[in-house]
This record gives sequence, structure tokens and C-alpha cells, in this order.
Amino acid sequence: MERTPDGTPVGIDDPYAVAGVCDHLTDDGRCRFALTRSGDDPAFAADRRGDDYACHVGAEEAWRKCPHYRSTADTRECLRCGLAEVRLAHDDARPLVEEHHLSYGDATSSDATTPDDASAHDDASPPDDADPHEITVALCRWCHTKVHRSFARIDDDASPDPEAIAEREGRRSKELSESAFETASERFGGDERRKR
Repeated sequence: MERTPDGTPVGIDDPYAVAGVCDHLTDDGRCRFALTRSGDDPAFAADRRGDDYACHVGAEEAWRKCPHYRSTADTRECLRCGLAEVRLAHDDARPLVEEHHLSYGDATSSDATTPDDASAHDDASPPDDADPHEITVALCRWCHTKVHRSFARIDDDASPDPEAIAEREGRRSKELSESAFETASERFGGDERRKR
């Protein structure tokens, strides 16, 4: 199984087996990296420009051939158990679903929210022999911890943890109560002020 720079498992043998479409691929099949960041790799950009910026890979099974391939989680649902994220506006509560690195690429840090004690290594630099591509998926906090602390795999047939369901339902209840209609006088006690 693939491992993090600290040696903990990432939950899969081949990150490319679950990797998504390249983050740089536009809807019309062109390479956004070559279009917007040509100065970062002039030779690569010149090759793409000569082919009208078309993606030179063209098929998901060949992503590993592109030097600038990057696939980061854009879903808000746990890949392993299916738990959906519930975020409340103006609430600093920790997210239910986090970004989990399968491969670190050449980035020196991650924007991922790390669990309390399961993946502080997600901010670590990749080892010298690491794959040059950054590949992430979305995992709930509970699956994230299980993957890093045991031999749980991201492709396991798993159900959401009871604690995860309780947390999600608590947030949904709060969301529903905040969306209920209250008049200003009910919310701010206007009736009492009128009596004075």
C-alpha cells in the first residue's frame, strides 16, 4: 500500500486508480496549465501551443504521463463511506469532510484541514522518490483517521461512523432551526420593549 512521508498508509495501492480528471483540463479539452502558467514550464507550454493547447494525454488511464497532472478533491462527500458535508454559515466548526492525500506531488504544503491527531503529516514535504503528481480525495474525518491509523482502504465498502452521523444530524438540525421564520419582535424581544 502507498504511504505518506511519515510512513502511514494512504489507503490504496495505486493512487491513479481513483484519481480524477486533471485540475488543469478545461471543458473543451485544453491544458489550462499551458494557457495560464507558460512561464513555469516554457518547453511544455510551447509544445501545447503548437497543438492549440490540446491536452496531450487525452485519456484518464494515461494521466501519469503528464508532468503537470494534478487531481484534487472537489467533492464534499466522503469517498469511502458517502458521508455528506454540512457546513453552517458563520460557524467555525471543523469540517466533516477533509482532503486526503494519496500522492503528494512536488508541493511542500497542503491546504487540507488535518484531523486532530491522524494526519499532521499531510503538511509534510514529499520524499525524494515520491510520485511528482498531487492526488487527493475527500474523506470524512472518521474515515481519514481509520485510513491513517490502520489498514483501512479508501475503496472499502464502509458505512458512516455513528459519531459522524450524529455530528451531521446535529448540524442539519441547527441548519433547519436557523432557517425557520421568526419575526424581528420574536427574535429580539420587541414585544417586551413596547410594554415599557
